[in-house]
Amino acid sequence: MAAKANPLEQRLRTMFEISRILATQESIEEMAPRLLSTLIDTLDAADAGILLLHDPDGGCLRVIAASGFLFDVIKDICFRPGESITGKAFETGVAELYATPEATAEAMSNLSPANHEIFKAATIGVQQPRSAIAIPLLAGASRIGVLVLENLRLPARFAPADLEFVQAVADLIALSIASTRLREQLQVSQAISEANRMKADLISILAHEMRTPLTSVKGYSTALLMDEVSFDPATQREFLQIIGEECDVLQALIRDLLESSIIDAGLLKLEPQPVMLPRLTRDLIDDLAHRSKNHRLVVDFPAGFPLVDADPDRITQVLRNLLDNAIKYSPAGGLIVVRGAVRGGEVVISVADQGVGIAPEDVNRLFERFFRVQSGLGRHVVGSGLGLPIARTIIESHGGRIWAESQAGHGSTFHFTLPLPAASQAPAGQGVDA
Repeated sequence: MAAKANPLEQRLRTMFEISRILATQESIEEMAPRLLSTLIDTLDAADAGILLLHDPDGGCLRVIAASGFLFDVIKDICFRPGESITGKAFETGVAELYATPEATAEAMSNLSPANHEIFKAATIGVQQPRSAIAIPLLAGASRIGVLVLENLRLPARFAPADLEFVQAVADLIALSIASTRLREQLQVSQAISEANRMKADLISILAHEMRTPLTSVKGYSTALLMDEVSFDPATQREFLQIIGEECDVLQALIRDLLESSIIDAGLLKLEPQPVMLPRLTRDLIDDLAHRSKNHRLVVDFPAGFPLVDADPDRITQVLRNLLDNAIKYSPAGGLIVVRGAVRGGEVVISVADQGVGIAPEDVNRLFERFFRVQSGLGRHVVGSGLGLPIARTIIESHGGRIWAESQAGHGSTFHFTLPLPAASQAPAGQGVDA
């Protein structure tokens, strides 16, 4: 039988174990229960403990971990500075040893009635500890919490040597908490910096993208207003049509910006209802046909295509974005096909074009915010770089998926899925392949 480790050796092992736990860089809420259990296993007088952190908003100390207590009960306790053993240690910033039942009773004499009832319930009837240790957690000049170990039922009592040992442990815990909070503050600062950088990038992108349509609108409208020049009706109509198209471009840029802001704020709302995707698609194609005289737009859905539960305005927005891209990146015209299929418990919608295509290294980045593919068209294609990320958010919010397949010089196909209501699910493979 192995010899029992002497107290000093045991405490050195405990310090090593606590240092190992703290080195995991988990949250203090995850580490604290193991820290308390390790301490209680080491100290003969300890059979319970709590770790509390100061809540500046509530102005009190709240339990984040407990051992030897009913946690679901003790977590509701809230010690004010100066209240009971815990509040006194926090208020004075001085570690205290309460070696006798009388000393602990006196220290707990100002415990509020509400907290007294919680304590009794959490200890299953114990009125007060037989002895206790309370150590403030200090980070420099800041008081961040309190570590309390208590003897509720054991015959042993805490001694001054226990106080020194627990003080060393508390210093390690306080240092770990302070480091964790500093790391979190740094991450928040970096996130804010990244957000500000992205905002600056967005402003720069929009300023650049808006310059071209604004220049066109200004140029053609100025020409039409010139007194010294007279344009025939056909030319006037052409100029006005260009102005209208450039205004559509500006409207799309602004819409993408507003939609992106709504999504970032977590305010995207869906209003699902039964939707006939073939009809929705044909209505959209009819609306876009006047803008794409060089393209042949085809809708291909099998007969009896099932209804889906979706927000029709949002799905129209996704399809419009995919069709706009197909038109913009197919400058020579050609066939653009919107196809529907039913596969198992979902429908698959695809938009295929015969345009310039996308390089393999760019396909996986298409749905990143602000990412713009080099068009290979020898001209700039206006866009915010937000349309596809917005489309992804909308489709994923419906419980679907969206992806792209493409090859440079051979066109692109964008697919998205929408789940079918259980009653509408058809056998796998039904419908036209996407």
